[in-house]
Amino acid sequence: MTAMNTPTTSTLSEQAPVSRNQLAWLEQQADHLQLAAEHELRAAGAPGLSELELIRALQSDRWQLIEPVSFNDPTALYPVHFLLFHSLYRLQTELAQTGEALMISPLRLCIFDTGSGSTQPLPAEEDPLRRYYLDLSRYFLSGHDIQCMMERFLAGVALASSSPEEVQEAAQVLGFEAPPADFRPVKQQFRRRVMQAHPDRGGRTEDIQELNRAFSVLKRHFTRR
Repeated sequence: MTAMNTPTTSTLSEQAPVSRNQLAWLEQQADHLQLAAEHELRAAGAPGLSELELIRALQSDRWQLIEPVSFNDPTALYPVHFLLFHSLYRLQTELAQTGEALMISPLRLCIFDTGSGSTQPLPAEEDPLRRYYLDLSRYFLSGHDIQCMMERFLAGVALASSSPEEVQEAAQVLGFEAPPADFRPVKQQFRRRVMQAHPDRGGRTEDIQELNRAFSVLKRHFTRR
């Protein structure tokens, strides 16, 4: 069973509305991806995995859930990325019922125990990204829509601008005195600070969420530039 044995996005865009069979098939795929992703993330432990590392793990002989895909082709990569993140947000919902949390970021995916042993509220329940990925019908974007979305993203049109004060505050949260000249040290510092804030090392879930928000502000800042 592979996550790419589906009609192309351009073909799917011509089929309206999406059939129940298509959604049922995707649900089954998402179930399988969710179980496999949880296994890989638990095996990775505190360091977690990047999205790319997880995709490659799910492509490996032990899973064979994702066929080879061109990472330079947005229309080919989008279905893989979307269904994986849909599965991860579903996993996040389940883990919250047992006192665990799942950090979801393309740079770092990590399961950790909140230390409370009780049900935890889901982080950022009004997060538009969370709502987007949990809407399974979003899988069926046409190639044209995917390309337009990527163009808007790269142009910074779809990204809300951050004020200089917000950028400065975000930089300080990550440990910089001032915003660095480029994005590379931001990524390096984000990884370092998240490791330090991990609950296994005495950190709190709130600390990781604050670091994640700061990283998002700086990511928007450098993307718009």
